[in-house]
Amino acid sequence: MLSRAASLSLGGTLRRQTARGFSSTPAALDQYDVVVVGGGPGGYVAAIKAGQMGLRTACVEMRGALGGTCLNVGCIPSKALLTSSHHFHDAKHHFADHGISVGDVTMDVGKMLDAKAKTVQGLTGGIEHLLKKHKVDYFKGKGSLSGPNGVSVALNEGGSESLDAKNIVIATGSEVTPLPPVPVDNAGGKIVDSTGALDIDKIPGSMAVIGGGVIGLEMGSVWSRLGSKVTVIEFMDRLCPAMDQELTKKFQTTLKKQGFKFKLKTKVMKSEVVGDSVAITTEPSKGGDQTTENYDVVLVATGRRPYTDGLGLENLGIQTDKLGRIEVDSHFRTAVPSIYAIGDCIDGPMLAHKAEEEGIAAVETIAGYAGHVNYDAIPGVIYTFPEVASVGKTEEELKEAGVKFNKGTFPFAANSRARANATGNSEGFVKILADKETDKMLGIHIMGPNAGEMIAEGVLGMEYGASSEDVARTCHAHPTLSEAFKEACMDAYDKPIHF
Repeated sequence: MLSRAASLSLGGTLRRQTARGFSSTPAALDQYDVVVVGGGPGGYVAAIKAGQMGLRTACVEMRGALGGTCLNVGCIPSKALLTSSHHFHDAKHHFADHGISVGDVTMDVGKMLDAKAKTVQGLTGGIEHLLKKHKVDYFKGKGSLSGPNGVSVALNEGGSESLDAKNIVIATGSEVTPLPPVPVDNAGGKIVDSTGALDIDKIPGSMAVIGGGVIGLEMGSVWSRLGSKVTVIEFMDRLCPAMDQELTKKFQTTLKKQGFKFKLKTKVMKSEVVGDSVAITTEPSKGGDQTTENYDVVLVATGRRPYTDGLGLENLGIQTDKLGRIEVDSHFRTAVPSIYAIGDCIDGPMLAHKAEEEGIAAVETIAGYAGHVNYDAIPGVIYTFPEVASVGKTEEELKEAGVKFNKGTFPFAANSRARANATGNSEGFVKILADKETDKMLGIHIMGPNAGEMIAEGVLGMEYGASSEDVARTCHAHPTLSEAFKEACMDAYDKPIHF
């Protein structure tokens, strides 16, 4: 990222630059400095940043609405449903604990979906306004590479546009990875993917979630809270295998208390829609006897893959790896120096905020500045209740690397604000991993209320090389949930006070 001083001085200097950081293509009156292919979190942020820096910019998006998967059929609509279902569950099961009597509580699924749609519509329109504000031209259509400095756009309304660009940023995102034994049919509403799960219009009696990762557990939580009996089928021996094991073990126990059932180390062999239900046949991951169970709805949530279909990468010699990710250098350049790639279509976690950071860094690099992303400080969050959030190394990763560390933990059950909030807020803990020699924080893992907000303190600390003692000696307001973070840091370098 640029320093604040550099950012302030940039506006007055950038327009006077000539070819600094650009390709050697001769300037043309109608040539763009940057054309961004893809209008998701990485793409639209890159386009806005380029516009802010005085670069003539265009953004190409085939969906017809900005925000990509995240805003249209991912992060944002799923959070809207999680919020609505959490309110319903609280009213039905916990209001009485606070002396609130509301009688029979029911859910109008149609109104819940309307609220979700209204949220999405407002945000997508806001992004389009931001593009206009920063003088970014917006083309609605599918973009493809016509050369090292050309983007061809098949417009959604018919016809085409040819854009000439000094630099191109590919930000085409990702798509759902298909699971051959369980073909998705969102229109049919029986076997759905993460997109289809957002539009289920009645509460299923039972639901199978294939895949014990972030998307499956979040959407499973929505329908579990509303009354569905949810079974998670996972090939591996635990949930969210990339996360800290102590964290995910506690997380699974908590979800079981909420009514989730789990079939771990289980492989899905086939599926069949029979009337109003779906028959799912499974067997142990290592082989064995098959069993078949019926569910009202099946959600396939086995991951995502880069979306580069029709871009024309092969025509320019731009390489992809075995997972279909575009290969880039440390400055996001592909094998073609004038073409960059960011976000889900390159290596790294498929997270909207990671794509945003890369979009800004790539544009700063294009402008001749030192764009940079610290991949050791990219947080990940699961927005269930309680939430789960992590950043940095897991305990298992540190042990495997032979790094000696201190571990500090603090339970929310010993946190006064969590106890005062009641209704499940005292579930979980904060875990701090710090280097044994230097006390520098190496990993932070939280399961608890507002973990997704609390992790930001840890990310900031890690970004600036803080020690656990630095945080422990920082005054935290009382009573707050963040005091659990402070006390976990105290436990890492010394001893906590309240546990």
